[in-house]
Amino acid sequence: MTVLASGWPGALGHPFFLHAVLAGAAIAAASGMVGYFLVLRAQVFTGDALSHMAFTGSLAALAAGVDLRLGLYAATIAVAVLLGTLSRSGRADDVAIGSVFAWITGLGAFFLTLYTTSGGADNAGAGVRVLFGSIFGMSAGQAGTAAAVAAGVCAVVLAVFRPLLFASVDEAVAAARGVPVRLLGFGFLALVGVTAAEASQAVGSLLLLGLLAAPAGTAQRLTDNPARAFALSTVLAVAEMWGGLTISYAVPKMPPSFAIVAVAATVYAAAFAVGARRRSPAPRLARA
Repeated sequence: MTVLASGWPGALGHPFFLHAVLAGAAIAAASGMVGYFLVLRAQVFTGDALSHMAFTGSLAALAAGVDLRLGLYAATIAVAVLLGTLSRSGRADDVAIGSVFAWITGLGAFFLTLYTTSGGADNAGAGVRVLFGSIFGMSAGQAGTAAAVAAGVCAVVLAVFRPLLFASVDEAVAAARGVPVRLLGFGFLALVGVTAAEASQAVGSLLLLGLLAAPAGTAQRLTDNPARAFALSTVLAVAEMWGGLTISYAVPKMPPSFAIVAVAATVYAAAFAVGARRRSPAPRLARA
């Protein structure tokens, strides 16, 4: 395999791989940080809804003839804030998500049909890229923009880490202590929207939930310490991103989005097995 023979230095000699590594690291770090709070706040279903919105927003932009990223960011952020508005304390709940889920999916199907029937094979290929991502197809400018936006998300999450953690663990006490719980809830959902838009460029709208949830779920199974779990989720997300890119580079027929999520799922499965083994009771001696 090429990557095994030449190593990462050889792979990084290819601009497409270098762009994917740099943008992917930033996107994965943001996904790991935001994903930690998604899991902690039991809002993983929100990420699922926003993955569908990323699909719908992207296709709406393409159908309108504008930059795909415009529809991607506008749609995911707007729906994320809408979900907070429909819920209490700015924390999206299953009822609010379920109220808009079918509508989002239906719009996505409409825009997909509209776009694919208006321009032939090229448009159909663009629809596939929206679904499954195209991280190896990023230009230097696109990779730089994605990395800058993801770095901004990371900076904001780090800035609000303590109050957001307090509000996530004990919302009532946090509110009594003067923490702006509702404002934090809205802000967090907006961050989830931005991160979903970012992650969809790497792994596609169908698979972005894996990048948001799997590293965080793994981290929470390995440690109960919030700071360590947060850091571990971030590190795991970046490592799984790079691992998936390396595998996809070594096996060209394997899509990078599949490889990235497969690595993340495998690591989660291993952590689940280790955790289940630790929790299993010691065997009891049979009574004579």
